[in-house]
Amino acid sequence: MTTEAATLRVIDLTQPLGPSTVMWPASELPTFTIVDRYSDAGCFARSVQLHEHSGTHLDAPAHFVEGGETVDRIPPERLVCQLAMIDIEAQASQSSDYVLSIEDIEHDEAVYGEIPHASVVVVHTGWGKRIADARSYLGDCGTGQLSFPGISSEAAQWLIRRRQVPGLGIDSPGIDPGKDGAFAVHRKVTLPNGVWHLEGLVNLERLPARGAMIFVGVIPFVGGSGAPARVIALL
Repeated sequence: MTTEAATLRVIDLTQPLGPSTVMWPASELPTFTIVDRYSDAGCFARSVQLHEHSGTHLDAPAHFVEGGETVDRIPPERLVCQLAMIDIEAQASQSSDYVLSIEDIEHDEAVYGEIPHASVVVVHTGWGKRIADARSYLGDCGTGQLSFPGISSEAAQWLIRRRQVPGLGIDSPGIDPGKDGAFAVHRKVTLPNGVWHLEGLVNLERLPARGAMIFVGVIPFVGGSGAPARVIALL
């Protein structure tokens, strides 16, 4: 191992995917059926059935844009990028409906420097620590109204126009805040502009504000609206 390789640090930004993974309301849980057993076949294998948007996953433009880019058509060079992290955990702890604002971005850049162009921007809200508790993670207290932080349309537009981001990520269940059932950012800002999303990330608190790389190992489902992804940060 070279000295350079020995100094690299790998951070997994992916939540485990299994039958207990918290899903979007009304989405079916992942199921795993054993089809080969050591005792019979001399090996072990399972058949897996899951929703395209299970666990830590990528939304392709086709998710909300008819004729948009499907997950298998996203070029791999757009899935390996510089990474910038914006921390709004303090604000989100005061209001689960908090959304990243342009002011938050400007404050972040004043402290940590300009977000490099064509970087993926991930937003740390603290929600990655809630993935084991559906009520806390989704904010659904039985009313059907979800409550978790997201990104404002204005902030998403700013990042696309000013910093040419290829993708945005967040550690809550969605880029839009839970209270926005119209999915304004999905429908009107990011996906129509070819910007993909990572949702359901974890461990964002372990990232620096600048200087990391992100590797998005998304499953290239043919014609897929999205897919689960193994997301790795390299420092």
